[in-house]
Amino acid sequence: MSRLFGKDGIRGAAVTELSCELCLDIGRAAAAVLAGRNDERTKILVGKDTRSSADALEAAVCAGLCSAGADAEILGIVPAPALAYLIKERGARGGIMISASNRSADYNGIKIYSSSGCRLDAEEEDEIERLILDDPDELRPIRGGKYGKTIRYMHALEDYIDHVRSVSVSGDFSGIRVAVDCANGSASYTAGQIFSALGAEVIITGNKPDGTNINRGCGSVYIDHVIEVVKKYNCTCGLSFDGGGERCLAVDENGRLVDGDEIIALCTDYFHTGGLLRHNTLAVTASNNLGLSRFARKKGINIVSCGMDERQLIHTLTENGYTIGGDPAGHIIFPDDAPSADGQLTGVRLLEVLAQSDKSLSQMTGIMTKLPQVMINVPISYRYREVWKNDRRITMLIEDAEEELGIEGRILVREDGWSPKIRILVEGSDFPQINRIATEVADMIKERCPNRNTE
Repeated sequence: MSRLFGKDGIRGAAVTELSCELCLDIGRAAAAVLAGRNDERTKILVGKDTRSSADALEAAVCAGLCSAGADAEILGIVPAPALAYLIKERGARGGIMISASNRSADYNGIKIYSSSGCRLDAEEEDEIERLILDDPDELRPIRGGKYGKTIRYMHALEDYIDHVRSVSVSGDFSGIRVAVDCANGSASYTAGQIFSALGAEVIITGNKPDGTNINRGCGSVYIDHVIEVVKKYNCTCGLSFDGGGERCLAVDENGRLVDGDEIIALCTDYFHTGGLLRHNTLAVTASNNLGLSRFARKKGINIVSCGMDERQLIHTLTENGYTIGGDPAGHIIFPDDAPSADGQLTGVRLLEVLAQSDKSLSQMTGIMTKLPQVMINVPISYRYREVWKNDRRITMLIEDAEEELGIEGRILVREDGWSPKIRILVEGSDFPQINRIATEVADMIKERCPNRNTE
């Protein structure tokens, strides 16, 4: 873990890589950075998901916060977006969520949020890293100093459930039978109540967390599980979340996956038709299917691109007052309702669209036609990280591919933020063409950046 913060916060093997000692330092550094120049006592919310490692890491984070003079307000097991939402509601200076989202229970992670409930700026994350990795002496508690205290807030789940329910305009999902897969994660404690209270008939699954089964054979990573439930119980649709409650993928009545791109298209069309799409603009990321942009242009909706980073997407949405943005993995943000991606809120939005229509979900998804994609992951040795970007043979091949695809397609080659591998995405209307291009680029990377375990 040479650099602490990656694309999704800090992650590592639970208790070994992401150790209690490291979490103690993260708590201290976060307290220092989030306090800023405010002389008032700093309060920071702390939440966790259902992993068995979460208790140990929570204790370490809270010890770090308190030893640095900050109060730790403990929410217990909550969806990550619940913590993000409650930061402002509770008048806190920030929040720390202990969760590795869609990864297995062997891993855990930490996301740190600002007082607005958004992810920290890169500069603030860099400062936390500096304090932990370069200048740890600055984190040593002062003897006889003014230390913080732990506070338990007992109504976090109740507050969050009420908030997400309030997003529905009609508040009436009667007639909808929905299968809900909670991934044995945080949504296990909230999703059933949210959708039942709105009038839906809920068939709930993946809601028996035991500390080790989060995201295991269920949830948004294993969509087949909710597909089986939808078919078995003749559901109107299905919703599948990740362990931290941030992502939402859907399934139509026939058991077909409705991914983030299609959910975004449906919600955008709903807002556009109702005159609710501010600035008539949709925010997209580099990972969204080109079919989403084509759908928007056909509707006369403007497109603004936000790169790959969730932080860039949130910044673009909030700074410009846009209504919606997200990615195909189901990370969808409605900035009017939440400061971060919220799977259950996305589910409510989708069912609201469905409830207001006389069509089935399979009929509604026809508004968008997805372009074929080929994705290849190429493992590389650590020594080639970042180096491959300066290899002229690789970059020339990518440039040639871009020219060949033209405006009818695209190629995206990037390094994974978690493990040493390069992700290749090629998209276009001609599948044999994009498959050939993806394979050629992958073969070149394998040749130039061999993956040798002995290196």
